[in-house]
Amino acid sequence: MDKNNVIIELEEVCFSYPYSSSSSPVLDHLNFQLQSGEKIGLIGHNGSGKTTFLHIIMGLLPVSSGVIRVFGKPVLSEKDFRSVRQKIGLFFQNADDQLFSPTVLEDMAFGPLNLGKTPEEARDISKKTLESLNLKGFEDRVTYKLSGGEKKLVALATVLVMQPVVLLLDEPTTGLDESTRERIIDILNDLDISYIIVSHEYDFLASTTRNIYSMDGGRIVYNGDSAALHSHYHTHPMGEYPHKHK
Repeated sequence: MDKNNVIIELEEVCFSYPYSSSSSPVLDHLNFQLQSGEKIGLIGHNGSGKTTFLHIIMGLLPVSSGVIRVFGKPVLSEKDFRSVRQKIGLFFQNADDQLFSPTVLEDMAFGPLNLGKTPEEARDISKKTLESLNLKGFEDRVTYKLSGGEKKLVALATVLVMQPVVLLLDEPTTGLDESTRERIIDILNDLDISYIIVSHEYDFLASTTRNIYSMDGGRIVYNGDSAALHSHYHTHPMGEYPHKHK
């Protein structure tokens, strides 16, 4: 793996939730690298640490030990992570966690304003982003009155308006109808950036990613080409992880 192309690197990262009843850490000496241009799918059973992994990268949870590097530099302080959040966008599983302003345009403009854009610049880039995602006309829509699918699309737009270098997506298609799901697939496939998608929907990952990893025992294991994924579950020991039939 070319070190010069590594965007995100986690080395021997450990994490446990305080006061957890489990004696096992959520992340146990986890090692991971994301290279420029990679599109990765991440699977694993509920509670395996997938969301925790994304939140660790964003600095929303503090590591117990280990090192996080972004663009080759260690990320240690909250100031460091604020810089990371300007380049790495996190798409939450619940769109309501992402949307907090009265209208769509206000939500869209919040990020650019925090990057130092003028109000006029923030509105302009927000409108252009909405238009590029076929959401023109949503500017004055009240966010809490949007449908579930519309909230997901707008939440994704509020991340993309920041023009991130990397995208982290946590179960982006949960509860969506087929039409909205296909729109998200098209949006992701048109992006020329690296991303990591956490999802239980194997067909979705096969359509949007190139490599598949799984969380197991607090660590990330490389499994192979996403094209080999299939959507049905099995009762044999391979469980929900991708595998080949002989």
